[in-house]
Amino acid sequence: MADAQFGSDRYRQGMATRRKVLGEAHVDRAQAAATAFDRPFQDLITEAAWGTVWSRPGWTLRERSMVTIALLAALGQDDEVAMHVRATANTGATREDVCEALLHVAIYAGVPAANHAIRIAKQVFQEMDAGSAAESQAGGKR
Repeated sequence: MADAQFGSDRYRQGMATRRKVLGEAHVDRAQAAATAFDRPFQDLITEAAWGTVWSRPGWTLRERSMVTIALLAALGQDDEVAMHVRATANTGATREDVCEALLHVAIYAGVPAANHAIRIAKQVFQEMDAGSAAESQAGGKR
């Protein structure tokens, strides 16, 4: 997007929100991996999704996180579900919140979609727990 190239306010806000939700490391990896082919897409999602939708007033990041997980689960977007479940560490959405969102998916979008997303969320939470345990052990050895 041309505006992103010039550092529009919306792009700058989007990048700040994207980093807050997904984490510095994730966004840095995405930015580093961008090529001339997909840079316009990265700019678009930074400005439109993160700078416009995720940065709107009215809903908290926690609320947006739950809705996003439910929508992605309903659509069967596995990689995005996993990414946004990981992002709950930054948005304030709890595991109970994710469970509730996926119960809504079961009723409104189908049990198979919810069942699959629950499997993904459980795996991501296990990975997050393992990472936290490893960090705790490393901290204790200092």
